[in-house]
Amino acid sequence: MVAPASDQSAVGRKLSNDVTVSEHEIGYAVEGTPADCVIAGLEVLTPEVDMVVAGCNKGANIGAYVLGRSGTVSAAVESAFFDVPAIAVSMYIPGDGDLPWHEQASSPSAFAEATRATRFLIDTAFDAGVFEQAEYLNLNAPSVSATDGAAPIEITRPSMFHDMGAEPSGDSRVTIHDRVWERMRAGDIPDPQGTDRRAVVNGSISVSPLTAPHSTEHHESLDALAAAYPPSNLNSNSNSNSNPNPN
Repeated sequence: MVAPASDQSAVGRKLSNDVTVSEHEIGYAVEGTPADCVIAGLEVLTPEVDMVVAGCNKGANIGAYVLGRSGTVSAAVESAFFDVPAIAVSMYIPGDGDLPWHEQASSPSAFAEATRATRFLIDTAFDAGVFEQAEYLNLNAPSVSATDGAAPIEITRPSMFHDMGAEPSGDSRVTIHDRVWERMRAGDIPDPQGTDRRAVVNGSISVSPLTAPHSTEHHESLDALAAAYPPSNLNSNSNSNSNPNPN
């Protein structure tokens, strides 16, 4: 276990120049980010590994717009760039009822579904050839007690729905909030079948097979712009500016 020494929620792939590492009863505590943990772990602390498992995060990491800001998912992405397969594991907490969501799922038994599904994928994914196509898996499991039956696994794609909001809050401040969670608590789930958010809300374990490098496509319109650069008026302006006072 190589883990941040303190909470690092929503730090994305933030990187430190150097980190302090302390021995812990279950591994190492790193004064840094999840990405720091992966790099320090793979390069120095525990270099002989077959797979990186990031999490389990208390709270879901679902939706395409969340993936880049999630420290848990970013740890899996960092591992993929080291050519080490990874699983990012998070647990969905509905957040309904009188108890705030961060005070729910406080016992280890609440993580049973996430643990069971992760263990299954660790044992089977290599031989099944999963990582010949995917570089990492983003797993989101529902919160259940250890006595509940196993939820089904649903292979999903990240939801493209986005509903971030911002509003002035006085004193030169702006409040930023994610309206998606508000809608979910109200029972308004905008995502279609096959998406990660829809799966976990319906009680399934969402597994999205993903790749780390940013994709690119051939754009004929950009080819045309590149061929037309620099424009003739830019050349004439450059020539005139190079010798503003010939006398």
